[in-house]
Amino acid sequence: MKSSRQFRATCLLLLTAVIWGLAFVAQEVGAAYLGTFSFNGIRFLMGAVSLLPVILLFEREKINRLGFRKLCGSSLLAGTVLFLASALQQYGVQLGTPAGKAGFITGLYTVIVPILSLILFRRRTHVLVWAGAVLAVGGLLLLNLDEHFNLVIGIGECCLIAGSVMWAVHILVIDRFVESVSPLKFSMGQFLVCGAESLLCALMWESMTLPAIKAAAVPLFYGGVMSVGVAYTCQALGQKDSDPTVAAIVFSMESVFSVIGGVLILHAHMAWHAYLGCALIFAGIVIAQFTPGKNNVAA
Repeated sequence: MKSSRQFRATCLLLLTAVIWGLAFVAQEVGAAYLGTFSFNGIRFLMGAVSLLPVILLFEREKINRLGFRKLCGSSLLAGTVLFLASALQQYGVQLGTPAGKAGFITGLYTVIVPILSLILFRRRTHVLVWAGAVLAVGGLLLLNLDEHFNLVIGIGECCLIAGSVMWAVHILVIDRFVESVSPLKFSMGQFLVCGAESLLCALMWESMTLPAIKAAAVPLFYGGVMSVGVAYTCQALGQKDSDPTVAAIVFSMESVFSVIGGVLILHAHMAWHAYLGCALIFAGIVIAQFTPGKNNVAA
């Protein structure tokens, strides 16, 4: 039944949000040992490898030449977008942006999704989307005030904002291709592309040592197997039976779990106005999705 598929899809997307939110903690810890491209290259290749037994179990059927070409093309496009988004995000974290703050800035992509849909596909954007965007921008300003209430937006924050645009593009790319290709093979393909592009950049611009990799083993495992292998596959499977706007609503919880993870695991603290900024961003994210005339609630 359609309703049961939608409920299952919502559960998969919520699990994705939980894993991604906690992944900001792993990224912050991993950034102390490995550069942006090294960390992303290893974890995305780990994520690709982790899918092999799942594919052998559930998707062993062969695909024809046309299907293979379509799979390669979609994986190359999605993987390249994923490479850009993840690199901008990880570099922003590496520059010192706390996990919780990084999660809420990244969460702006859920406001950007309907705006990009208007620009790229001429889908009508309701006034609530613009209202949500205004709230989110106001929250972003509060989130970046220092203790003297001066606005401080550094390179790290700029990278995370640019990354949120690329995450929005990634959601739209998945929405475009996941219906016509195998979700698991598509996930593995985009991880391989992202991992290969990341490692190529690491070889050119970073120094990657075995002791550093060993020191970052736990963050790499979580970031590779859980955040990549499990979460992105749940995203692909969940979005197959879910509207992209619904997916954006559920994914907005990622930012909440990033703050929870930062407080409980890293003992992070933010000023009161930063928490108020988080609340405004979250409100803007949710308001931007609930537009009249759309089936925004999965049942």
